[in-house]
Amino acid sequence: MPSRTVVISGASIAGPALAFWLHRHGMHPVVVERFPHLRPGGQTVDIRGAGQNVTRLMGIEEEIRAGSTGEEGIRFLDADGRTKAAFSSAAFGGRGFVTELEILRGELSALLYERTRRNTEYIFGDEVSEVHEEPGHLRLAFKSGAERKADLLVAADGIRSRTRDLVFGDTTRIRSRGLYTAYFTIPRHPSDGNWARWYNFPGGKSVTLRPDNLGTTRALMSFLSPPHGYDRMPEEEQKELMRHTFAGHGGPVPRTLGEMRDCDDFYLEEVAQVHMPRWSRGRVAAVGDAAYCASPLSGMGTNLALVGAYILAGELGTHDDHRDAFAAYEKVLRPYVAQAQDLPPGTPRLALPRTQAGINVLHAVLRAATTPPVSKVVRRFLVPAAYDFELPAYPTR
Repeated sequence: MPSRTVVISGASIAGPALAFWLHRHGMHPVVVERFPHLRPGGQTVDIRGAGQNVTRLMGIEEEIRAGSTGEEGIRFLDADGRTKAAFSSAAFGGRGFVTELEILRGELSALLYERTRRNTEYIFGDEVSEVHEEPGHLRLAFKSGAERKADLLVAADGIRSRTRDLVFGDTTRIRSRGLYTAYFTIPRHPSDGNWARWYNFPGGKSVTLRPDNLGTTRALMSFLSPPHGYDRMPEEEQKELMRHTFAGHGGPVPRTLGEMRDCDDFYLEEVAQVHMPRWSRGRVAAVGDAAYCASPLSGMGTNLALVGAYILAGELGTHDDHRDAFAAYEKVLRPYVAQAQDLPPGTPRLALPRTQAGINVLHAVLRAATTPPVSKVVRRFLVPAAYDFELPAYPTR
């Protein structure tokens, strides 16, 4: 059959990964990214289980390893900087908080782009604005005014996917997890070291500082809150919100808030999950966070993107009819997604206690989890469900 042209919206992780596999299956991928260039930076993502198996099949596992952040583990500290519990990257067989493959999101995106740019048409600074299904193809209109035909369209542009909402807006449910997190980069201090550090504060708040391989430190500031639309406020108002929310706390807070003022990559998000009754409609499908974001709490976002892209492309390469391919994609992947989205009971409240007494209990549980007898009991809460999924085998060209 003639080679399909598949337009993919989004050039972060899922989009370029899908382009890689579509080309391997003899299709013509076109990636459209609304930003004028690849977005650098971003926080650390971990690659584990089935996601790691996909990178091995792509031939990029060793490149990811070479670009590792070098994070050796994570320490949970009190406000005075005293370690209450520590887990190395080898804890839980390398399947715990920190894994052997930790890389900045922007660096993984750039790696995938380099692997696909010779076989993929990339369009930056534009986005799909209208989708019209016509006999035998789609007619797409772009924000720039351009139009083009395509056989298929895939939304891979994240949890707030505009492309997805053009087609699935009436069915998509975004479920808040009652948490906001701000992400940004700050200058590295000599005392930062190669371990991530997690600090809890009363009121359901936390600060995490993570090392990177670029000579800076990645900061995360989280707080429990029902949805208030904070993620839609102007950036300066968001920064003022963080200053107000964390005012009066010690430890790393004064430094982090002070250096937040001049950072140029500040991003505040409402932590949420995406639930869709179907991941396809007509000639349009969704993949990655746009279809089934499990939230950062799951530790599964990048793995779902990589595995979902592999399976979607594999099923399209196996079936002549896109409807059969989309149905098979859902049948194969749904159980894995359901497992990833099934967060441990009490998440995220258990990890962000509202009282000092609750923080003391959390530290005691974490400290006990470093001992063999207790580690088996709390494993369900600490280790993402990412290791039991077997990738289907698809013939490629």
